[in-house]
Amino acid sequence: MILRPHFCQGDLAYNRCVAANLHLRLAELLASLSLAIDLGTGQPMEWVLKCTLLATNLSKTLNLSADEQHDVFYLALLRHVGCTANSHSDAELFGDELAVAEGMTLDTADMNAMMGFVFRNTGKGRPALTRLQMIARLMSLGPSLAEPNHNSHCEVAQRVALTLGLPDRLQPMLWQLYERWDGKGTPKRLKGEDLALPIRVIHLVQDVATFYSLSGVEAALAMARARSGGQFDPALTDAFCQHAPDLCAPLNTESTWDAVLNAEPGQPRHLNDDGFDAACHAVADFTDMKSPFTLGHSRHVAQLAEAAARECRLPQSDVEAMRHAALIHDIGRVGVTAGIWGKPGPLTEGEWERVRLHPYYTERVFARSPALEPLGALAALHHERLDGSGYHRRVAGSALPLTARLLAAADVYCAMTETRPHRPAFASEAAAEQLRRDARAGKFDEKAADAVLAAAGHASRVSTRKAASATELSEREIEVLRLVSRGFSNKDMARSLSISPKTVGHHVQHIYNKIGVSTRAGATLYAVQNNLLDQDLTGF
Repeated sequence: MILRPHFCQGDLAYNRCVAANLHLRLAELLASLSLAIDLGTGQPMEWVLKCTLLATNLSKTLNLSADEQHDVFYLALLRHVGCTANSHSDAELFGDELAVAEGMTLDTADMNAMMGFVFRNTGKGRPALTRLQMIARLMSLGPSLAEPNHNSHCEVAQRVALTLGLPDRLQPMLWQLYERWDGKGTPKRLKGEDLALPIRVIHLVQDVATFYSLSGVEAALAMARARSGGQFDPALTDAFCQHAPDLCAPLNTESTWDAVLNAEPGQPRHLNDDGFDAACHAVADFTDMKSPFTLGHSRHVAQLAEAAARECRLPQSDVEAMRHAALIHDIGRVGVTAGIWGKPGPLTEGEWERVRLHPYYTERVFARSPALEPLGALAALHHERLDGSGYHRRVAGSALPLTARLLAAADVYCAMTETRPHRPAFASEAAAEQLRRDARAGKFDEKAADAVLAAAGHASRVSTRKAASATELSEREIEVLRLVSRGFSNKDMARSLSISPKTVGHHVQHIYNKIGVSTRAGATLYAVQNNLLDQDLTGF
């Protein structure tokens, strides 16, 4: 296994990563989120990216205004960001909401097609009588079922756009996501050119991209022509059909990710510190809506993990990384059916296998972004355990950095104090005692557990032990120790930390005196033994 240093404030590479985060493109964050939307809608990976690429290229072919091209780009990325809003109820109705992706590209006015979809997909894999009961329930609800779902999706998308600081002109468009050219959509039954032009573009390209990916350009053309004047604007459909081969060809590119980012119209939008923090909170809320049992969970974990990092007197960069990684840590949950998250009884082995995948999904969602990849790598460690009994990598011992140990302890404490479908919430003292027992048994780092419990307001049961070994050094001294351990010269450390070499020398001497060593090797061993060298595990 290869461990590459990553989460270390003093490391020049880490500082470059921090700088990248400070200049993160909004499109890059939304492109990452779109991969989670693929998971949450049961669609193939890069489905949203391909829809976005096709929509953007079509808007340029049509010579839409700069604002309209911008709106098409962001609307395409955001269209399904409300997909988790009804996951729980959809799982109750269909059995597995991720297995009914076919329904997203049907002509909703074609009742025969919709009925066939219901009979094919509802309760798939369940006993015949159960399936018939589920189908009967759906039939009794009828078309009225769709409108409240659509309204929920639109409102969530609207609030996310507001959170991300997108232009106000997008707000009314986000309420048109489920309208149709022929006026048979929801919620306002808007018709024809009452629908915003960017919305008409993304309505068309979503189905075109899907049919093209499944069966090629001829299938996409046939579908578009069949639905022209119904779902789709006829003029836009004609324009697409005239240029279909050229518009669809870029969907076969080697890197759809790069193609989408390169296609962003106008000047790229960037997130400042506050904007990035708000975006991470938006990701947390998108994730936690997957189940009514997890609402607010990611925010809860972030607050506790951040406070625990401060208890350990970690550098401010680590504290911020803890908060952001905790906010995004569970995004992989959207790739597992809400039926599993809401199951009141024990999970089968097959269901557990699906659950064990969610940290992997978290890591992969953010892996393509150089700025977000380090956070995703840390976030994906939240179910690892010190004794190697966790998942998905079964990482153990010294391979787990202190930040990962804090995140794991914060996550399990918060989960215990929240109601789950198979049990009531633990009282806070009971949760604290369980975490202590698990730490004594070797599942969690005892120092990390103490820090989390102290942050949660529990008195430490071990008065002679500090919350974490990091408390022996100041934040600046931890930064210098990390660079010392990696072989940096005083001159390199001074340049990295923007201080003088003489000041670096004073810090080094103070560190050696505090920890009782006299050599770089001794300082390095101390850093390793006390888990002060955070590590990136993406090189496995």
